[in-house]
Amino acid sequence: MPLPIVFRHPAFATLWCWRLLSNIGAFMQSTTIGWVVYVVARQTQDQEHSMFLVGMVGLAQFLPMFALVLVAGAVADKFDRRKILFACGVLYTFCALSFTLLSLREHASLPLIFIVAALFGVARTFSGPAGTSLVPMLVPREVMPKAIAWNTLTVQGGLIAGPWLGGLLCAVAPVLANGTASVLYLCANIASLILLRMKLDTKPQQKRDAARLVMIREGLAHLWDSKIVLGAISLDLFAVLLGGVTALLPAYARDILMIGPDGFGELRSVFALGAGGMTLILAAYPIKRRAGVWMLGGVMAYGVATLGFALSRNVDLSLLLLAMAGAADSVSVFVRQNLVQIVTPDAMRGRVSAVSGLFISASNELGEFESGLAARFMGVVGSAVFGGLGSILVVGLWARLFPALRKADHLVPPTAL
Repeated sequence: MPLPIVFRHPAFATLWCWRLLSNIGAFMQSTTIGWVVYVVARQTQDQEHSMFLVGMVGLAQFLPMFALVLVAGAVADKFDRRKILFACGVLYTFCALSFTLLSLREHASLPLIFIVAALFGVARTFSGPAGTSLVPMLVPREVMPKAIAWNTLTVQGGLIAGPWLGGLLCAVAPVLANGTASVLYLCANIASLILLRMKLDTKPQQKRDAARLVMIREGLAHLWDSKIVLGAISLDLFAVLLGGVTALLPAYARDILMIGPDGFGELRSVFALGAGGMTLILAAYPIKRRAGVWMLGGVMAYGVATLGFALSRNVDLSLLLLAMAGAADSVSVFVRQNLVQIVTPDAMRGRVSAVSGLFISASNELGEFESGLAARFMGVVGSAVFGGLGSILVVGLWARLFPALRKADHLVPPTAL
C-alpha cells in the first residue's frame, strides 16, 4: 500500500507523531484522573456530588484557557510555532510526572489534582493554536483537507488508545497508568526536538511588528466578520457543551451499567473508535460539497445518539450508540477545521485557532463541569437526557441564526476540486 500523500512531507509526519503520542498520554491521564477523583469522592460523598467533583477537573483545565487564550493566539501568530510546541511539551511532561507522584498516595489530594490540571490547561492553551496553525505551513494547499483529516485522527487515535490503556492500567494501579503517560510525553518531546531541528520557516509573516492587543483585536474582528467560521465553531461549542457525556461515564460504568474500571475504559474508547473510523473515511474521501449541511446533520446525529445512550441499559447497545455519536462528531469536526483553515489568512490562523480552541475546550472541559452540575440536580441519567435533547435543539437554532453556515458549500480549494 503506498504511503498517504501527507506523510511524504517529513515535517508533517513528525508533527503527526508528536500529536498522536501527546494525545494518547493526555486521554490516558484524563481517564485515570477522572476515575481516581470519582473513587476518592465516593468514599465520603454521594454519587451526584462525586460527579460534580469529576466535573471540577474539567473546569480547572478550562479556566486558564479562558484567561490566556487570546494571548496564546497572538503568540502563535508572532513566534516560531515549533518552539511553542516544544515548550508546551516540557510542561505536559511536568504535569504527567506530577500526576504520577500524586497517584502514589493512598488517598490522592483533590486540591493538588485540580492545581496540576490547571497547569495542564495552560499547556493546552498554547499548544492548540500553535499546532493547528502549523499544519498548513507543512503541506501544499491542495492536500490540506487530507492533512487536516489525518491531523484530526491523532485526536481520535488518542481517544481510542488512551482511555482503553488508562482503564486497563488503572484497574491494576492508577500510578501505572500515569507513569505510562509520562513516558509517552517524553517520547513526544523527542519528536518535537526533531521537528525543531528541521530547516523550516514556521514563524508567521506579519506585515508589521504589531502590538499584542492590536493583534488580538484584529483576530476577534476577523472572526466576527466571518459568519461561517463563527457559526461553525459556536455550533460545536453549544452542541458538545450540552451533549457531552464524558464526565458521566464513571457513574455509568460503576453504578448504572455495572462494568467497572475496565468497562469505563471501553466506554471512553468506543466513542473515539467510531470517530476514528469516520475520520479515516474522510481522509480517503473528503467532503467536497454541501459542507454546511453535512455539519448540521452530523451534530443532529450526535444529539440523537447521545439521547439513546442516556436511556440505554444494555452494555452492547450503549457501546454502539457511543460509537455512532463519535462518528457523527467526527463529521462536524472535519467540516469545522477545514472551514477555519481555508477561510482564515495565515497571518491570523493562530488567533482564530486559539478562539476556536477555546470554544472546543469549553465544549469539552466546561461541558464536563456542566454535566457534573446537571447531575447534581437532575441525576446522572437526567443530565445525559438533557444533553442529548439540547444538542438536537441547537442544530435547529443555528440553522436559522447562521444561514451562511447552512449554505456553505466547497471544503477544498477550487484547484483541488
